[in-house]
Amino acid sequence: MSASEVPPGSGSRSGSPSLELSVVIPIYNEEAILADSVGELVEKLDAAAIDFEIVLAENGSRDRTVAIAEELAARWPERLRWFSYPEPNYGGALREAIFRARGEFVICEEIDLCDVDFHLRALALLRRDEADLVIGSKAMAGAHDKRPPLRRAATRVYNKVLRVSLGFSGTDTHGLKAMRRSAVAPIAARCIVDYDVFASELVIRAEREGVRVLEIPVEIEEKRAPSINLVRRVPRVLSNLGRLMVSIHLGRDVSDLIPGRRRDD
Repeated sequence: MSASEVPPGSGSRSGSPSLELSVVIPIYNEEAILADSVGELVEKLDAAAIDFEIVLAENGSRDRTVAIAEELAARWPERLRWFSYPEPNYGGALREAIFRARGEFVICEEIDLCDVDFHLRALALLRRDEADLVIGSKAMAGAHDKRPPLRRAATRVYNKVLRVSLGFSGTDTHGLKAMRRSAVAPIAARCIVDYDVFASELVIRAEREGVRVLEIPVEIEEKRAPSINLVRRVPRVLSNLGRLMVSIHLGRDVSDLIPGRRRDD
């Protein structure tokens, strides 16, 4: 284990924050863009005079992502930490990164976006105590979503499902988020699903528990195609949505309703 890799169970899971901002980024098979994206992000955050750290949440990569993360941590030992989640699991890696973050504020970023304009706008709202969770919406008025048509359509359908099945009142749950760690990390600890639906559960539970949630429009233009095929994600998304619906509406996990089934099956 590299000295810059965060061992399981370490990091600041409680207590006073030691810096203003943690930028947490799940990464999976990102050798093509990881070094350049992180370098650009560090440069822009330094230029904005923000006291920050970057936490890379590697999860199951099969390319040179881990090696590059080690190189980046050696280059910026005071700025960048990383850890490996044991399987390809975006939601699990993101949740663990939130727990390990040390900042008063946490931004959940995507390695193919790294939108510092969103960082600055969201931080201004958090600093003024106008919100506890800021969502960078690619679907609200004023947003510019430059992704392929199929991806935009999938977002519209998914958001409609969330509104109908879970009473979600916003326009987006995936992608960029900024939060007050003390307000939102405890909600992350109560979330029951991983993978792609964790981000939605976090936003929906925050909204239902009275956390101050604001949406601001963002411009989205990805640097590469999704690392996991959209169609292949559908069965797991539907399964996790069903599990989340049972939890939200019945107050129980679906595994509790199936005799002999363990929660981690």
